[in-house]
Order: sequence, then C-alpha cells, then structure tokens
Amino acid sequence: MRFVVLAERLATVPATLPSPASELIPEFTGAADARPPAFSLDRSAIRPAAVLVLLFPDEAGDARVVLTERVTRDGHHSGEVSFPGGRAEADDADLETTALREAAEEVALDPVAAGVRVIGRLERFWIPVSNYEVTPVVALAERRPILVASPDEVVRIVEPRVAMFLPGAPVRMVEREIRGWPLRYGAYDVDGLSVWGATARILSQLGALLGD
Repeated sequence: MRFVVLAERLATVPATLPSPASELIPEFTGAADARPPAFSLDRSAIRPAAVLVLLFPDEAGDARVVLTERVTRDGHHSGEVSFPGGRAEADDADLETTALREAAEEVALDPVAAGVRVIGRLERFWIPVSNYEVTPVVALAERRPILVASPDEVVRIVEPRVAMFLPGAPVRMVEREIRGWPLRYGAYDVDGLSVWGATARILSQLGALLGD
C-alpha cells in the first residue's frame, strides 16, 4: 500500500471501527478443567496504557509501521513483538503524550524531526494478565524516522509493510501451551518473528480500517 493512499484513507479515523479478524483473538482450548479461571474486571485496579502505531513512507513510497521485539525478561509480555508503548504516568497530559513519550524512550523517536502527526485512536481493550487497558494511538510521519533501540527494552526494531496486515493477508494458526494453559491463536509472520495477541489485534483492526 502506498503511503499517500494510506494517509488519504486515514484522513479521518471514524468513531465506529471495524473489528479485528476473529482468528487473531486468542482462545483457550481443551477441557474445562484445563482452562484458567475467568478473569474479573476490577476497574479500580486497571492500569491505563498506550501504544504508538507509527506509520511512515519508505524510500519507495510504501507505507510501513514500527514494531519492536522486546527484551526477554520476567513479565507477561517479555520477548514478544509489540508497538512502542507502556503505562501512563501521572504527569502525562493524555494518552497521546504517553505513546509518544514511550516511543522516545524505547526507540528514540524524535517526532519533530520525523514530522509526526497524531491522527486518532483505535479501539481500546483490556489485557487481563497484566490488567492494562491499552489505547492504540495512530500517528503519521512525513518521513522515515531515525530510530535507535533502547538496549534495556528492545532487541530490535522491525518495520514491515502495512500491506502485510490488510484483509486477506496470510495468518498462521498456532496451538501451544502458555504458562500451562492450552491456547489457539492466529499470528502474522514478520521477519522471522511471530506477531500475535494484542499486537496482531491492533494490526488487524488497522488493516480492516484501511481495507474498508
């Protein structure tokens, strides 16, 4: 997908968004006693967070998106592919500020140098295992940003073409155990990495929006 076409289609992010592909939503499988107990939503304990869905043109004019492979350490999302982002801090003016601040910390994004413009938000969702309520913040960069991975948080930066996530793009079905629980989910294969879970959900919704 050409970046100019993407920018035209995202000129206005609609209030009602298309749903991500159902096969990308993880589901527990197996017998009832082989599944974790249902999570209860305790809104008083929810931690707001934001991620930056940063879209930019490459040298050929194709639209790309910034992803990161996270450092492996203890934690629910260790070693996974994600967008730059994290927990909102008390002095963040809003979730857009959170997303841009986290991107500066994780990949050294300079919004002014890259001509970054925030255009809207995708669907907010809750991640039960970490109790984060995540808001994807969508932004366009006028030019390819110069990014540097923070060694404490990011193994490498990945910049796939947005076309990989449009409706009809290949999705690989995976069945595995995570922390002892049997799970089935769809994943995108990106540069030798498996992109699934919350990140795949966001990319699928972005692709559905652009496809519409």
